[in-house]
Amino acid sequence: MAKEPVRVLVTGAAGQIGYALVPMIARGIMLGADQPVILHMLDIPPAAEALNGVKMELIDAAFPLLKGVVATTDAIEGCTGVNVAVMVGGFPRKEGMERKDVMSKNVSIYKSQAAALEKHAAPNCKVLVVANPANTNALILKEFAPSIPEKNISCLTRLDHNRALGQISERLSVPVSDVKNVIIWGNHSSSQYPDVNHAKVQTSAGEKPVRELVKNDEYLDGEFISTVQQRGAAIIKARKLSSALSAASSACDHIRDWVLGTPEGTFVSMGVYSDGSYNVPSGLIYSFPVTCRNGEWSIVQGLPIDEVSRKKMDLTAEELKEEKDLAYSCLS
Repeated sequence: MAKEPVRVLVTGAAGQIGYALVPMIARGIMLGADQPVILHMLDIPPAAEALNGVKMELIDAAFPLLKGVVATTDAIEGCTGVNVAVMVGGFPRKEGMERKDVMSKNVSIYKSQAAALEKHAAPNCKVLVVANPANTNALILKEFAPSIPEKNISCLTRLDHNRALGQISERLSVPVSDVKNVIIWGNHSSSQYPDVNHAKVQTSAGEKPVRELVKNDEYLDGEFISTVQQRGAAIIKARKLSSALSAASSACDHIRDWVLGTPEGTFVSMGVYSDGSYNVPSGLIYSFPVTCRNGEWSIVQGLPIDEVSRKKMDLTAEELKEEKDLAYSCLS
């Protein structure tokens, strides 16, 4: 029996990330090579013509798995019946803008999109927030879509996770597929903590800890962390545009592992609703190491945390608390 199509929503679909993401979804990179999809693409009215152009290209590409395309500027039409929602659309910070201005714009966008998902998405819809500030946008969405279970709302820190894997792979000249179990703790911002203390590399002599192979704590505790934290800014400087290809690819990785499961012995980073694990205040969307099985994520428990890590983890939690307060002040 052929599988029933899964309806996948991409907001901001006419933008850079959306344009990179929709063909990946249509090709089965997100949900598997045997999973038909119906793409729902939502964008703002000024982008309607560009959105229609993307729809034309999807039709022209003749993707075998693509069973339909909904291209709309109406949030209700966009959200109706969707099983997976990838929230890429948001208001970017522009020159001269205060943090509060950006936050209040995003709060109103995520409040209205949450309301549409709440009323019209399929039961058990999985939501991934990509647009920045991703953790706090996800928190606002959770607030205004109370019937979507909190475990079904997440934000993207897989991009940071993949960046960390990439740096270790380059440093050791090994395939990136041989590196695993780096962790991104906290916020998808420059306060995040990329942690290699539990990371391993597959070698001819079995799995070895990253620290043992790199043999340079100064690099791992300094340049490595700042490179991962600042990678987005470095790409903007080089490309004159923000990272779209890697963000789209990481969004596929995030959803694929969530839906289809993580490999045995491997954990990945996801921004999820804190339950107080690792003394992270509950009520924040915070990036943790997780494993996924049967469509559910679980926080990896019991990892030893040293004093240096503890401080970095607390610092990024503090920033998330401030962002949360700022977002809530925009609501009132």
